Formats: sequence, structure tokens, C-alpha cells
Amino acid sequence: MSYRSAIPTLEGITARWLVTPRLATRVLFSGPERGEPVLFLHGNLSSATWWEETMLALPPRFRGIAPDLRGFGEADPEKVVDATRGMGDFADDVVALLDHLRIERCHLVGNSLGGVIVYHLLAVHPVRWITATLVGPGSPYGFGGTKDERGTPCFPDYAGSGGGLFSPKLVQRIAARDRSTDHRFSPRNALRDLVYKRPFVPPREEAMLDALFQVHLGERGLPGDIERSPNWPYFAPGRWGATNALSPKYLLSAERLWRAQPKPPVLWVRGEDDVAISDRAASDPVTFGELGLIPGWPGPDVCPHQPMLRQTRYVLERYREAGGHYAEVVIPDCGHVAFIEKPREFNEAFHAHLCS
Repeated sequence: MSYRSAIPTLEGITARWLVTPRLATRVLFSGPERGEPVLFLHGNLSSATWWEETMLALPPRFRGIAPDLRGFGEADPEKVVDATRGMGDFADDVVALLDHLRIERCHLVGNSLGGVIVYHLLAVHPVRWITATLVGPGSPYGFGGTKDERGTPCFPDYAGSGGGLFSPKLVQRIAARDRSTDHRFSPRNALRDLVYKRPFVPPREEAMLDALFQVHLGERGLPGDIERSPNWPYFAPGRWGATNALSPKYLLSAERLWRAQPKPPVLWVRGEDDVAISDRAASDPVTFGELGLIPGWPGPDVCPHQPMLRQTRYVLERYREAGGHYAEVVIPDCGHVAFIEKPREFNEAFHAHLCS
């Protein structure tokens, strides 16, 4: 049914409130009711709102669908993420939504956190997808705590991953709905420094901030709970929330992706200047360790930068060797959200992939 969302949408986007056996949430739609479905999964600190322009730009034969994921936007705040399931809660929510909509197969798209959900869905429900598109995806081994392209943990307790990755100062300013640029840790500065490449400012930056402010905060939301660790940087993953769910401790083995059949074709699109997901990510604890901002860094032999791009390429190469196909597209002068920063270049590659 239709409903009045608290979040404004662009003309051509319809917001509906849908209730499945898994989750009640806001879902955005574009295009013809019987169009070929394309499901969009957003990243951390965002919501379905971030996909609106991309949905409206789809070729006429496609139907865009974008839910607010558990823990974000207008999703039921009582439904929290059990991080010990990795991407399992998100993936089960997605499949329940498609079943509710009576969609057997669709195209699958994920950005950042959404990209890590895509890996899980390809591994566990491969028959449901026509194509898959990864846009600035997180590593298949998650965020933090690993040191090589095979995802080897730096420490047995996966120290350096989980809820401790989030700055408490940023969380405080999200809670205060700070829209200023007066503080290094303001949410607007976080977007401008980590998500898109300066001096770019999205035309709908206020809407993106609105979406960011709707993240569900707390020990069972963002940042999630934190386990103390004797290993640098002195925190290990807790068990609640999306950031803990991204710990390599909890994610599916990448081998599940290689073994899955069938293997939908994968497009990997990334910005050349993405500092959020890279082999030297700005928010990798090692970045702060090198600068002395987190004392006690044991050095690159024990705890190097997580090689996120090399990890993604390694896993996708194994996917190819096992009979799948992938293509990597790198967009110059672009940060973490190519679909927002460089829509023409992104859509050129994306639409060709959908229509292939």
C-alpha cells in the first residue's frame, strides 16, 4: 500500500511501506510495475534515498526497487542486526522482500555494505540473480583485521574490526543531527572527506544527510557493541549491528561464492580515488596507527593496511576461474559513490551490464 514517508522523494519515485515475515520497512520503486526488476542495496550510514537518481535513470524496461535495510532509514527499529550471522540478517530480509513481491529473479546492485550483502546473496541464493553489480563494495573479507588478499586475520580475535571502528565523536554528532562543517567529525565533513571526492558536493546533499541521520544508533545499532582486546588496536567485534556484522570473524567463507552455481555475471565499478574502500583506506585503524593517533601499532609485519581492492580482485578472479565472469570498471576522479558522483560514466557501464 502507499503511505506518507517522512523522507521526501523525487518525482517518479514511489515509497511504500511493506511488511514481510522478516521486516517492516520503507521500499522505493521506480519504472513500470511489470518491468524487469533491479534491486538496489545501500551502504552504511545511508538509506534507499541514495539510489533515487540511479533508479530514475534506468532504461524504460526496468523496475527499480530499493529498501531501507535493517538498522537504517525507516526500517523497523525493533529489528536489530545479529552480527554473528554476518550478512545473514540482511540477506534473509532481501529474499523475504522478493518473495513478498513475487519476484523469482532480478538484477542485484549493492554499494559499500550493500556490496558485501551481494557477495552473501550470490553465495547462498545464486539462482535468484540475473546479474550482480558491485559499486565501491566492501571487501569480501569485511572491514578491518585482515592483512593479505586471502583475508588472513592479524590476530586470532579479529582485533581491529567491528564496532570500535566508528569514532565516538562522529556518533555523537550524528545523534545531535549536526549539519555544520564546523567540526572535523561532523557528518557533513565525514561525507565530504570519505564518501565523495572533494570538491564535489551532491545536489541532494541535504537528503543524503537526512538519510544518514536516520541510522539506528546504539549498542545494537550503530556503532554496535565493542569487545575489548589485548591486541592492537585494543578492540574486537561485538555481536550486534551492521559494523560488527562486517567483521571477517562473522562473514561467509569466500569459497562459498566460488562454489555457488549458477554464477551470474558480476560488474565491479569503483572510483579511482575512493578513500573509504582502498588498499590504504582512510578509516583503516592502521592509518591512525602510522600517525601515532592510536598508540602501540605493532608495525606493518604484524598489522599492515588491509588490502581491500586486492582482496576483492583475488576473490573475483577465483569466481572467474570457477566458471563465472566479472568485469572491473574504474572511474577516474571519483570517490566511493560513483553512481552519485559520476552518474553518466556509471550508468553507461551499468546499463550495458543490465542489458547484456
